Amino acid sequence: MYKIKIKANDEKMLPKYETAGSAGMDLRANIEELMVLQPGERALVPTGIYIELPEGLEAQVRARSGLAIKFGIGLVNGVGTIDSDYRGEIKVPLINWGDKPFSIYPKDRIAQLVICKYEKIIWQLVKELDETKRGSGGFGHTGI
Repeated sequence: MYKIKIKANDEKMLPKYETAGSAGMDLRANIEELMVLQPGERALVPTGIYIELPEGLEAQVRARSGLAIKFGIGLVNGVGTIDSDYRGEIKVPLINWGDKPFSIYPKDRIAQLVICKYEKIIWQLVKELDETKRGSGGFGHTGI
């Protein structure tokens, strides 16, 4: 388990795991008043938190599944990556894919944060790649 430095505008807003088996920690809206996202509208919602990740870790900002299925609320970029050298405030790029306005209240849980390991690579330029059974078969090549 890693100890990660975090700075918060409000300690009550710290991301936390809601259950023992949770992979993601909820991020909350650090806003002063109600924010309404109209259908198709995007907004960058502040969380009031700043983190210092060690190299080799990234933080992924992901949509909350309940908001996605119930209201059509997602992330503009699908999954957001927070690199280990970023020190700014974490903000969540929400979009309302739904057909009704969506209200965000101060301290609402708006997304989740998952910490992941990653590997750096070095490209090895070659003329040919090793053959596999799949080969260059793309989307849907194995059937439905």
